[in-house]
Amino acid sequence: MKRIALHTSRIIAVLFLTVIGMKGFSQVDSTSPPFKKFPTFPPVKLLLVDSVTTFSKTDLNKKKPTMIMLFSPDCDHCKHETEELIKRIDDFKDVQILMITPMPFENMREYYQHFGLAKYSNIKMGRDTKFMLPTFYNMRFFPFLAFYNKKQELISVFEGNMPMDKILEELKK
Repeated sequence: MKRIALHTSRIIAVLFLTVIGMKGFSQVDSTSPPFKKFPTFPPVKLLLVDSVTTFSKTDLNKKKPTMIMLFSPDCDHCKHETEELIKRIDDFKDVQILMITPMPFENMREYYQHFGLAKYSNIKMGRDTKFMLPTFYNMRFFPFLAFYNKKQELISVFEGNMPMDKILEELKK
């Protein structure tokens, strides 16, 4: 009887250790989007509106928070968000705003000119030529907003239109 109990306890111990070992070697959740695994500013390289200059993480102002707005030039919600942003641009003087699109360059340039964005020094517009950000953020809808603090650490993300007061609240976190 002692022999059966000893044998059973060994089997239980081996099973327990096997389960613990499997848990330890299991992979990280592959369903999580990359921005959750890497909550710092993404390594994207943007082609700016002048079609020559590029912009990347190293070009960010380290003393200001950053707002990324992924948009499509054909999106009515994006246009509305841009109009609201321009109305409140003075509230965003200490925020660097990156308006980024994966859409064709000419469409981006027309959008930039239509809204007169050249006159706002804190707004940079660029094209994500490698279509990296929609995948990085696992985005489904335009506009898509991502907020980063002064250390370029992710604060939060949001899909769809967001009231300007709520955006300013997020950037203060």
